[in-house]
Amino acid sequence: MNLSLQDVAWHDAMGRVIETLDQPNFWTALVRLLGRYVPVDNWVVLIYSAGKPQVLAESPGADGGMDSLFQDYLKGLYLLDPFYIANREAPQSGLVRLQDVAPECFEQTDYYQRYFRVNIVTDEVHINVQLDNQRTLSLSLGSQCRFSLEQGALLGLVRPWVAALMRQRLMFERDPGEAPQQPDNWQSRLEAAAEQLTTPLTGREMEVALLLLSGCSNKEIARKLVISAETVKVHRKHMYGKLGIKSQSELFSLFLQAQE
Repeated sequence: MNLSLQDVAWHDAMGRVIETLDQPNFWTALVRLLGRYVPVDNWVVLIYSAGKPQVLAESPGADGGMDSLFQDYLKGLYLLDPFYIANREAPQSGLVRLQDVAPECFEQTDYYQRYFRVNIVTDEVHINVQLDNQRTLSLSLGSQCRFSLEQGALLGLVRPWVAALMRQRLMFERDPGEAPQQPDNWQSRLEAAAEQLTTPLTGREMEVALLLLSGCSNKEIARKLVISAETVKVHRKHMYGKLGIKSQSELFSLFLQAQE
């Protein structure tokens, strides 16, 4: 067997990470190891389910505490997260890149401009471990620069190691078997607000609203809802009229207000 010094260093470092499997610093040790090979500027470990994501660990904010923007994410912005949406639509294990799941108009959304670009910065990749039909354990790695093809390939190469450790780590988390099934906060509040309108929003109009805010084009919305693009435009026009708004930015402002 011919091993390079880099191979030896990887196995030595991985062995040290395995030794922390039952320790509080496991996730930090794992991300630091990955950070030797790919740029990692922020990270979070989540369990995606039908309700609000469950946070197991995260990189500390500038003051050492939880990032305030991430609190906004947990209040309801997660509903616009392309990774969350992908996990609800088609949960699966594997390496998932932002470019794999981001809608066509993602970078034009208020979510991207006012949250993602500030909190995640530029690029994001997830290592997913599907636990069952409802839950997916996900390690999110955010970077100030785009991950190169080589870095993506390297993450794909080490993913089996990382995924196996992620699954084993669940045995040492405080309550790994319980998945919170809280209702989607914004959707429930929007439904309540819609009931106060003279002409309430329909369920389909609310579906269109959420997909618009997540960055889907009319064609993408049409494909997801199995309707025509012209029908999407009609739903959008009716929805804007009922809400008394004229733009997606105004719709996003209503979305934020519904979280308070």
